[in-house]
Amino acid sequence: MKVYLDHAATTPCDKRVVEEMLPYFSEHFGNADSQHFYGRETAKAVADARAFVASAINCAPNELYFTGSGTEADNWALKGIAHAYKSKGKHLITSEFEHPAVLNTMKQLEAEGFEVSYLHTNPQGYVSADELESIIRPDTILVLVSVMAANNEIGTLEPVAEIGALCHERGVLFHTDAVQAIGNVHIDVKAQGIDLLSMSAHKFYGPKGIGCLYIKSGVRPERLIAGGE
Repeated sequence: MKVYLDHAATTPCDKRVVEEMLPYFSEHFGNADSQHFYGRETAKAVADARAFVASAINCAPNELYFTGSGTEADNWALKGIAHAYKSKGKHLITSEFEHPAVLNTMKQLEAEGFEVSYLHTNPQGYVSADELESIIRPDTILVLVSVMAANNEIGTLEPVAEIGALCHERGVLFHTDAVQAIGNVHIDVKAQGIDLLSMSAHKFYGPKGIGCLYIKSGVRPERLIAGGE
């Protein structure tokens, strides 16, 4: 008998999800950008899916962008904001306890000339809002305090709302990697002061290869990919 105890890494795709998806592999196959019936049919399905996800985190559907993975969503949030807002400053903040999708991206940005400050964590994995407040500077563009909402190794739930309130008070954008949190704990991007949020379907019984980035209306990261919609 086999027992699977690694749901933090990935989950099996729920049968109901598979049933919803199957028609779009062969019956409803249109390109959602096409103006004919087949394209419009698919475009409606994408719009419905976007609205469904938006309702889960309390945002507008047009604030959600589907990606190929949670890692892509993290990369777009960090690089996109850093590049788009670098005229305002080149200081970024994250924690030392982030997923490699965030930490490795920060290393790339450091190589480009950005300065990254790393928040410490206590033995339980918590970051301190007091420490964050002490290292925010006038040239801090993003508390790409990409503090993850829930840690993927030990399950720590970070004080997201407290961090979001502090960031907004200081005029700094706040991104959270919520890949491990969505589907397990309640997330409300408005109530928690989140400007950008990453998620990944395979962490909560969806398919592999589908991520999503929430971008608050008015926040404009640079695009990573040119062409297409």
